[in-house]
Amino acid sequence: MKRFYTAAVVLALGILPVCSPLRAQVPANQADRLEWFRDQGFGLFIHWSVDSQLGTVISHSLAGASDDYTSRFFSELPKTFNPRKFHPEDWAALAKLAGVRYVVFTAKHHSGFAMWNTKTTGFGIMHTPFQRDIFGEVAEAFRRQGISPGAYFSPDDFHWLYENKSPINRGTDFDPPKHPGLLALDQAQLKELMTQYGPIDIVFLDGAADGLKEIAWQLQPKTVVTRGAIATPEQFVPGVPLEGAWEACITMGTSWQYQPRNEVYKSGSELIRLIYETRAKGGNLLLNVGPKPDGELPIEQEERLREVALWMFVNGEAIYGVRPWIITNEQTTWITKKKDTNTIYAVVTDPWKRGDWKEIVLRSARATAGTEASVLGQNDLVYEYSKTIPKTTFHQEADGLHIRAMFAQRLQDNGKWPNPIVLKITNVEPSFSPPLVETTKAMRSGQGVRLEATLHSLGDSKSLEVSFEYRSLNGLDTNERSGAWQTAPGPRMTAAGDFSATVEAWEPGVPYEFRAVVKHPVLTMYGDSKKVTLP
Repeated sequence: MKRFYTAAVVLALGILPVCSPLRAQVPANQADRLEWFRDQGFGLFIHWSVDSQLGTVISHSLAGASDDYTSRFFSELPKTFNPRKFHPEDWAALAKLAGVRYVVFTAKHHSGFAMWNTKTTGFGIMHTPFQRDIFGEVAEAFRRQGISPGAYFSPDDFHWLYENKSPINRGTDFDPPKHPGLLALDQAQLKELMTQYGPIDIVFLDGAADGLKEIAWQLQPKTVVTRGAIATPEQFVPGVPLEGAWEACITMGTSWQYQPRNEVYKSGSELIRLIYETRAKGGNLLLNVGPKPDGELPIEQEERLREVALWMFVNGEAIYGVRPWIITNEQTTWITKKKDTNTIYAVVTDPWKRGDWKEIVLRSARATAGTEASVLGQNDLVYEYSKTIPKTTFHQEADGLHIRAMFAQRLQDNGKWPNPIVLKITNVEPSFSPPLVETTKAMRSGQGVRLEATLHSLGDSKSLEVSFEYRSLNGLDTNERSGAWQTAPGPRMTAAGDFSATVEAWEPGVPYEFRAVVKHPVLTMYGDSKKVTLP
C-alpha cells in the first residue's frame, strides 16, 4: 500500500514547517554545544538492523536486487528477528570502560526498518517476535552510564520506495525533497525520536538533511547535528586538522553491520592510533561496532574494546578536552594540547620496553620556568621489585625539549605492552612557526591535470620541498576515502607563492581527491584535501 503524507497530516503530526519563525531562532548547531562535542573526543557507532541475520552489508543489498529478494527481505526477515541476547546495559558498561563519551545508534538505516516503537510504518522492530523498543532501551542504558545518547537516521527509505513502486537506489533522484511523501514520513519519524526519549544529544543524518535537521533543532535546540551540518569523513582520518568540530566515523573491520565472513578486523593498536591521531587533528572518532543478530557483540569486537579500555583508562587525559597543537606530530610522536592551557601530551608510538629509559626530543615545544613532565598513569616513584626511581626529567637544548622517562608501569603479566606511552608536559610554549599551505584547484592542461596550491608562509624555514598527493574515489561512498595516495613531485620553494604539478594518469569523469604537501624539517605538513571531478 502506498503512503502519501499531505500537508494536513504533517500539521496533525505536529511537524513544524522549515520556514517556521522558530527555525530562525535555532538555525544551526549552537556554538557552546559544538565546543561540548569537541571535548568528548570518542564516540561509539552501532550499526544493527533486521538484515544482520543474513550477515550482509546493511541495507545496500536491496539496491539492484530482484523482486523476489526484495519481497522476501521486507516480508520475511522481520518474522525471524528475535535478539534474545540483547542486553544494552552490557554494551553500555563496556563502552563506559572503553572511555566512550557518546553513542550513535542506527534508529533507521536505508532499508527503512525502524528500531523504535513508531506509529509511522509497519516495517519495524515492534512487528517482529522481539517487540521491544530497541532504540529506547539503548538510549536509556547508555544514559545511565553517563554516556550521551545519539541517533543515526537515514532520510533514504528503501521500504517507502518499494511500497510506492519506485526503483530502490540512492542518489539525488531518490532524495526526500524529490518525494514529498517520503520527506513527510521522515519528518514524522524524526519527530518521534526527538520527543519520546528525552534529550538526544547527537543526530547523524545520513542523507539529504534539509527539512530534517531544522526539526531536530526546533524540538531539541541543544542537539548537535553531525552529518548534515559538520564534516564527517568516513573510513579515513583527514591528513590535516579541519576547522571547527568534525568527526571521523570508522569501522573496526571493513563492514558496518555484523558480517561473519570476509571480515578483517583492525588490531587494537590500530584502533588506538585512530583515537589519538584524530584527536591530534582536532576531530572526534566515532568507532563502529556491529552486534550479532542475537544481540551480543562479536568476541573480536569486545576484545578490541577492552584493549582500548586499558589504554584509555591510563591515557584518557590526553584525549578529552584537547585541541590541536601547532603541529599534529613529530614523526612518530603525536601531540594533543589541553584546551585553554599550555599543557601538551606527547603520544610516543616508538616501541618502548618496560623498564627501559627513553629520551624523547620535542622540537615544537620549549620549556618555561613552570614546566613539569611526567608519564601518564605512573607516579614516577616506583618501579616494582626494584630500587630504581623512574623519575621523569627534562632539559632544554637548542635542538628541542629533551625528556628522559622510563616506562615503569606493569600493565600486563608478561611486562609487554604494544601500545603508546604518553608524556604530559605542562607550561610549554611553541618553539617554531610552521609553514602554511593551501590546496587551491585542479584543471585539465594538455594531456594531463594541473594541480595548484599556494604556500602562504615558509614558517621559520629558508626553503621547503613541496609536492601533491592524489587518489581516485571511483566507486566509493560520498564520504569514504580508502584508496592509496599517489605523489606528484613539485619544486623547492625559497619564498611564499603559488606552485603546481601535472598528473597524467587522471581519468575523466571520475572523482579524485588531492592535497598539497610541504616537507618541513620537523615533519610533513598538508594542505586541505579537495574533491574534484574533471571532464
